[in-house]
Amino acid sequence: MPRRTLVKSVTKPRVVLPPHGPGMRIGLLGGSFNPPHDAHRAISLLALKKLRLDRVWWLVTPGNPLKDARQLPPLEERIEACIKLADHARIDVTGFEAVIGTKYSCDTIGWLRNESPETHFVWLMGADNLKDFHRWKNWRDIFMMLPIAVADRGGLSLKAGSGLAAMSFARARIPESRASALPTLPPPAWVYLRGVKSDLSSTQLRAEREHDGS
Repeated sequence: MPRRTLVKSVTKPRVVLPPHGPGMRIGLLGGSFNPPHDAHRAISLLALKKLRLDRVWWLVTPGNPLKDARQLPPLEERIEACIKLADHARIDVTGFEAVIGTKYSCDTIGWLRNESPETHFVWLMGADNLKDFHRWKNWRDIFMMLPIAVADRGGLSLKAGSGLAAMSFARARIPESRASALPTLPPPAWVYLRGVKSDLSSTQLRAEREHDGS
């Protein structure tokens, strides 16, 4: 008689997304949030107001490909810290990238567009991220996938505006006076939002925490 091979069934984790749906305007703020800080919240509140968003999602990533993740706190710990800091009815904290297995923002965006094609997603970032955006995987494709809103980050504004990404898509930039139209504009389209003057960063906070602990 032939040998029977037992095959174990593998149940994939269920992906649970925050509230979304056709026509909704949702801002996506991605990062390792190590740790989350007031500038993350300020960017979110500014985007909710100026872009007339329905919600903002904080995408807490398993790890940043551009940073050393060896001492990164567990995802669950960072999500809990984000929930405590966000403390807003229209800011949702999620770690679904760990479930769908995406490592890069371009892949996460592509997955979301396939999952909810009629939702108006907007990528949110601080000027510090725009400055180094050309180092991201498929950064040009991201500009072509969804609208982008860049929040002022104090003294980083001039450096960000003269960076490769901003210069490459200079013609796609819209005036801040039209920011409320951004979520429904076809990409490439991006706007610079003024109002967040904090230059606080997770890197700075980690350095201060390590110094205090030494």
